[in-house]
Amino acid sequence: MSRLADKIQDVFNEPGCAANQVKSDKQRKKGCSKPLQPGGAAGGCAFDGAKIALQPIVDVAHLVHGPIACEGSSWDNRGTKSSGSKLYRTGFTTDMGENDVIFGGEKRLFRSIKEIIEKYDPPAVFVYQTCVPAMMGDDIVAVCKVAAEKFGKPCVPIISPGFVGPKNLGNKLAGEAMLDYVIGTQEPEFTTPYDINIIGEYNVAGELWQVKPLLDELGIRILSCLSGDARYHEVAQSHRARAAMMVCSTAMINVARKMEERYGIPYFEGSFYGISDTSESLRQIARLLIARGADAELMDRVEALIAREEAKAFAAIKAYTSRLEGKKVLLITGGVKSWSVVAALQEAGLTIVGTSVKKSTKEDKERLKEMSPDVHQIDDLRPREMYKMLKDAQADIMLSGGRSQFVALKARMPWMDINQERSYAYCGYVGIVEMVRQIDKALSNPIWAQVRSAPPWGEVTWEQRADAANAVDDRKRAIFGPRSARVA
Repeated sequence: MSRLADKIQDVFNEPGCAANQVKSDKQRKKGCSKPLQPGGAAGGCAFDGAKIALQPIVDVAHLVHGPIACEGSSWDNRGTKSSGSKLYRTGFTTDMGENDVIFGGEKRLFRSIKEIIEKYDPPAVFVYQTCVPAMMGDDIVAVCKVAAEKFGKPCVPIISPGFVGPKNLGNKLAGEAMLDYVIGTQEPEFTTPYDINIIGEYNVAGELWQVKPLLDELGIRILSCLSGDARYHEVAQSHRARAAMMVCSTAMINVARKMEERYGIPYFEGSFYGISDTSESLRQIARLLIARGADAELMDRVEALIAREEAKAFAAIKAYTSRLEGKKVLLITGGVKSWSVVAALQEAGLTIVGTSVKKSTKEDKERLKEMSPDVHQIDDLRPREMYKMLKDAQADIMLSGGRSQFVALKARMPWMDINQERSYAYCGYVGIVEMVRQIDKALSNPIWAQVRSAPPWGEVTWEQRADAANAVDDRKRAIFGPRSARVA
């Protein structure tokens, strides 16, 4: 566990995090949150964070070393898409039982790796440590090393047992595993001055594919995406990129910063949500590439593409503006979406009455404040308060994850999924048009007028319902007698 403790301490001391820069040495050692109790559920553990960060690497076998419930709870919980292999959607687990807890699970883990390689022949096996083997002392690093030598396949240990911290810590520990065991282990067949990495993008609902055609048209090659629609060899070769874009700094700022230190790859944090943010991200990519040797005419091509795509997007949005202008939105999300989605919605004429920043970094909050000083930042909105905001008509629609949808439905208000389980992609110029179209569909759905209207039999109070139920019970007793007599 000493190696894990050292790795966690290294992550807590991340100099790329602005919040760490203002902390004392003692505060940095404590980290950003308290470790979880083994087996405790707190909206995502470190193991869950590591699994969702790396599972979009589509051709790798993702093996969970632990009880079957760990794999069952983490499997496919982020709607990522693949343009090739579907191996990432196969759940592999060692399914540890009582005997493994007593006698150790290392032999079972080795046999599981052997079976996976023989049946599926993946380019690599990622082995995720969970709470039970971590507390038992199973040395999965040693097992992976022996298996890699025995079978001639990379076996990558992901040391992120759930009790060490929350999901964001797991994201970073997954990134550390890539830095230690994968990145820099292979060389690309060729490189160009237009090679980039995209870090912290997971291709949820196929969002990466809404941006990739733009980059292809500009001659910019995505050498590696960590980790949406990625292949193992792409991640292994990512150290030869000329520039990098960080999409979600909360998840993998340590990867971008260490790759800049080790391989000289400059990076910036940007967003592909919204018209203006997409345009600015394309410009920033071009600036970094030109500084690293790309043709200066790249910026001219970027500006021409931006002018064309912005005109098309604004023209498409204009068809919805008359119905959406002035409509109020409550945004319950976090991280980079706390500011990037706000900008996208405002471009469509929508008014943001509040956005949650519970999972956002200090940089996210500051960027939101600069972009939209009038938007109310909500640190923690409880379901009761969320319901009150919707019921009092402070918002016309709520955008959130699936866990909050029932609050909106109870308030008889439209709701739209904006989190990782969503079915629609909202990135780039075509993505913002799709987002506006889905919001318009939700607001215009005739069902809301029906559920808000009084029922044809009139409003019934809870007291009247109770009286009616008691009357039914009285009639049953009059006909059948007391319940005790009927049972006898």
